[in-house]
Amino acid sequence: MFIVSLNYKSDLKEVDKHIDAHVEYLKQEYANGHFIASGRKVPRTGGVILSCIKDKYELELILAKDPFHKAGIAEYEITEFIPSMVAEGFEILQK
Repeated sequence: MFIVSLNYKSDLKEVDKHIDAHVEYLKQEYANGHFIASGRKVPRTGGVILSCIKDKYELELILAKDPFHKAGIAEYEITEFIPSMVAEGFEILQK
């Protein structure tokens, strides 16, 4: 499992020009089974994606398709982790 931390490199005016395409990209990756949660940071300096991809290289290829990446307005920090403990109802995260 991976945590992807996006940090905007541009002002929000520029980010907002690409937000609709970014949301469509996210929807597609959810449909592909690659992402399990995502959302904006508070304050709005970027976002976070939880991914169940098994391979970091594959995740990097998927993130390269993000309109934010293509426009050069976000940078991505990828952290891999193994969820050894989860709350009841979240056992799927350990598979």
